[in-house]
Amino acid sequence: MKGQKSFESEGGVLYVVGTPIGNLGDLSERAKQILTEVDLIACEDTRHTRKLLSHLGISKAMTSYHEHNRLARLSSLLSRLQEGENIALVSDAGMPGISDPGEELIREVVQAGMPVIPVPGPNAALSALVASGIKPQPFLFIGFLPRNAKERRAELNKWKETPATLIFYEAPHRIQPMLKDVLEVLGDRQAALARELTKRHEEWMRAPLSVCLRLLEERKPRGEWTVVVEGAPAGGNQVEEEPNVTWWRALTVREHVDWHIHRGKSKKEGIQATAAERSLPKREVYNEYHREMDS
Repeated sequence: MKGQKSFESEGGVLYVVGTPIGNLGDLSERAKQILTEVDLIACEDTRHTRKLLSHLGISKAMTSYHEHNRLARLSSLLSRLQEGENIALVSDAGMPGISDPGEELIREVVQAGMPVIPVPGPNAALSALVASGIKPQPFLFIGFLPRNAKERRAELNKWKETPATLIFYEAPHRIQPMLKDVLEVLGDRQAALARELTKRHEEWMRAPLSVCLRLLEERKPRGEWTVVVEGAPAGGNQVEEEPNVTWWRALTVREHVDWHIHRGKSKKEGIQATAAERSLPKREVYNEYHREMDS
């Protein structure tokens, strides 16, 4: 084992610097200082990072380090650290090493016995988790699921019984097929979907998976998505909600009834269950459901 005293190092240091996930005002003063002082910035896309540096008034040498050139860049970055240079590792958005190739560089630097110092910053997964309204711990970050449907379902089956809240990332053109598989494998759990976090068009959906999927089918999904899904209930299999659980408060009457329908109930049974959970007369729920359908 090799210990690390982060601020007593005489050689090169790799700083893992969190950058804004949308709002440039989220960059910390410490992150700005580190980006100003290091000898080199390793980034996913130099054009993207140059915009951030320009906003900060920083002029600094950069080198690209991404999925397609990471093997070629790795040895040169390690050499520069061994020669005593300080390097800042940044991703296009958020904390490096989370669903990006920075993970490999960090591991290699640690194994080489050189210091790695985190400079905390924004992170889409944690931001979505704490604002989701779903139990925040324990949680399990999955990231991007496989693109292939069969492989995606196989991956989801690994986590089907875990009681931890699950967090995923997904691109706009894959969010619907991804959610269909999540619904099929995990069941109709409570979920929170966030897109464009911290940006001008930030948007949330907090509802059962079936309702979120229906809402997405009514429009063209845009922007990058972070998906938070409640963990498996105690005992493993999905169970009916207790009448006094108010998970449905964010839903309209129509969405509430549709949630039951997607779980296999008839429309009549869905209206009855909704009426019981909301402590309303069945006739009132029936009328409201059809009024929302007509509008």
